[in-house]
This record gives sequence, structure tokens and C-alpha cells, in this order.
Amino acid sequence: MNKSVGYALLAGLAAVVVLISTAIFVGFGGERGGVGSSPHKPRDPAAPAVSGQWVGTWSAAAAAAEPGALDGYAGMSIRNVVHTSVGGSGARIQLSNLYGTRPLAVSHASLALAAAPSNPTAAAGTMRRLSFGGRPAVTIPAGGAVTSDPVRLTVPHDADLLVTTYSPSPSGPATYHPYARQTSYLARGDRTEDATGAAYTEQSPYWRYLTGVDVWSTEARGTVVAIGDSITDGITSTAGANHRWTDFLAARLRDEPGAPRYGVLNQGISGNRLLVNGSRFSPNNGPSVLSRLDRDVLSRTGVKAVIVEVGLNDLFKSPRQLDPERIVAGMRQIVREAHARGLRVTGSTLTPFGGHRGYSHQLNSVREQVNRIIRSGTVYDEVVDFDKALRDPAAPVRLLPAYDSGDHLHPSDAGNQAMANALNLEHLKGSVPAQL
Repeated sequence: MNKSVGYALLAGLAAVVVLISTAIFVGFGGERGGVGSSPHKPRDPAAPAVSGQWVGTWSAAAAAAEPGALDGYAGMSIRNVVHTSVGGSGARIQLSNLYGTRPLAVSHASLALAAAPSNPTAAAGTMRRLSFGGRPAVTIPAGGAVTSDPVRLTVPHDADLLVTTYSPSPSGPATYHPYARQTSYLARGDRTEDATGAAYTEQSPYWRYLTGVDVWSTEARGTVVAIGDSITDGITSTAGANHRWTDFLAARLRDEPGAPRYGVLNQGISGNRLLVNGSRFSPNNGPSVLSRLDRDVLSRTGVKAVIVEVGLNDLFKSPRQLDPERIVAGMRQIVREAHARGLRVTGSTLTPFGGHRGYSHQLNSVREQVNRIIRSGTVYDEVVDFDKALRDPAAPVRLLPAYDSGDHLHPSDAGNQAMANALNLEHLKGSVPAQL
């Protein structure tokens, strides 16, 4: 074979590879919007994204290393049940070993649509084996994370998904989210692709290793990420009902005319503070909002808007922060970092807690000073007044009884709905940072 013929064959093979790669890329698109994305000015956020793009439909922040699971879950299948905010024609997942001290070997993983809400049985024909870089297994280094390859699956909005992982060997502490308000399941042995839930006899109130699900959507235009404490985490919302304020927000974004069609990611951690990190083994603190902002908010898939609800635990927990200027300085740092990514930030006032065991006139005075500064417009780009939405007009330091879960701090389901209703959806559409 002469050189010219050889070069011609090589060129032909290269062209075939390019065509195949392009076909695969067209199937799911890329991180920046995929084939069909345009350099021209964006559409109205309320309009559908015809070309399709990846958006976040569900998330949970990695909160801590699970106490009592210091060797992980060797030889067990973990079936996490999660609820979508938006749907799509394909999906991929994110797994985290943030609090692991050894590599986490995942030899088998799957994704399916649940046959019924909160049920470990997969809907017929929806079980999909997941791969990572084209391989069925993946090893996640200690402190690391991984995203699966996409799979074709019709994912409805407002539906439960089953994400199952199997680890054959001990892996160090399990990274988890403790206050899921959702029942997940465990089974002995590798039951990853079991469509039936019969083997999943152990129930769990936690999410383990799983930190996100993205969908390929031709309707959603992006993702709004909410970060905060137990109020955002939904710690007192009805378990299994998806009645966190972020769930009610997702319904508004899906259903209201003119609303931006965004997926909603909840990155609340119960006990979370703005300024101070909790212990890696504490199930009720988590890393501070400032320290996790990039991982949990700014780098999430398709993020277009940010909502911040945080600050009360900085008053409650030792070391207490009683200087309102220090608290709002931390909030302004969030805004600066978001602006560097071209993102506007909606921030909330601090909510009432009169009658709670942690209440004092001094702490409430600091709360009200912080709220005055927030309302002045010198902290966030936009303000959502959760204090006003939840307080009792007859006793403004307390929650309205109908919005009180009973502990005088956390909202009831009705209170969560009131919080979602308080958001001005127009505020989520902007992309040019305000000059503060």
C-alpha cells in the first residue's frame, strides 16, 4: 500500500469517527447547551428551549459523614428515592464521596422511574443501567465526585425516581444527607437492577452518596438553586409529600403563565450556618454556606438564579454571631461570588422564632437589625420577605399559627406554600448583576 492510499484510508476513518461522535453528541448535547445552541441573545426565559439542554431536576447537599457507617455499605444496594422538579428525555446522576476517607467503589448503578410514589418498585420498562465514562463501574476518590453517562429515559416532572448503587467493598464513612423527608431503601447483595422492590426490606430516612440528578429538557431554560438551613431543607414538612417550599416553587415555575421554566435544586442543610462550618460527623450542621457555595450552587448544572435563606443558626449556635454587620457581610460575599458567574441573587429576610426554646429578646433584636439592612436593598439583588410572609400580624416576633409546624421556628406545609408564594418569579429571570 502506497502512502497516498494509506493517508486516504486514515482520513476516511477519521471522518467516520467524527460523524459517530457528532451523532452521539447530538443525542444528548453538551454542557453548554448542545447542538442548536445559538450565540445570539437568549429567548424570553418563559419560552421553551427548543434545542434542549441539561438542567438540574433534583439535588441534595452532602451534609456529613454518616455516624455508624464508618465502613460504608459493602455488599448492599442503596435505592435512593428522589423527586423531580422538571422532566426530560434523558438523565444522568451525580455521586459524592465528599466525606469518605477511602476510595468508594461503585460496581453497579441504575436509574428507574418509581412505579408509585415512595415505592422501591420500578415502573415497567424504565430500568436503566448507568455507566461512567463508558464503563459499568467507577471508583470515586476520597473527597471526590463523579457524574454518570447519560441514559435515554422519559423522566416526568413531579415524579419519583429510583437511583440505586452497589458497592462491593468497604469504603470509609458514607457521605449522606440526613433529613431527606423521604423514605429510601436498602437490600442485601447486588439488587441494583431488580425491577421489583421485594428485596428492599430495609427503609431509611437518608439519602446516601447521591447529590444530584440532571435531565435533558427541551422545555426548561435552566435551574434555580436554593441554599439555606433547615427551613429550606424542609425538616418539618410532611415526609414523602414533597411539601418543602422549594417543591411548591417548582410547581409555580411549571404551571404559572410567564414563569421562567426552571428546574429547582434544594441545597438546604439542617442546622447550617452562613459563617461557621460544622463538624464533618455532625448530622445537623454541615459546611457553612460560604464554604460550600461553589460546589452546591455556582457549579450546578444550568444554574440561572440563586435564592439564599440563611442566618438564624448564626444567632443560635455557638460561637454566636451577634453583630448584624458581620452577618450581612457574609451575605454580600455570596452576592459577589455569584456576580462573578453572572448570576443574580434573591435573598430572604430572617424568619420569626418567638416562642421557640432558643428565643431571646437579644437574638430577636439582631434578627430585626439584619432584616432592616436586607430590606434596604444593599445586600441582595432582590429580596423575598419570608419574615413578612410567615409572621403573625398580631405578634410579629412569632409565626402565624397556621404557618407554625409546632416548634415555633420551622414552617408547616402551609407555611412552606406561603414562602413559595412570596417569591416574585420575575426576579428569577435576570442575568445582569445589579451594582450594589
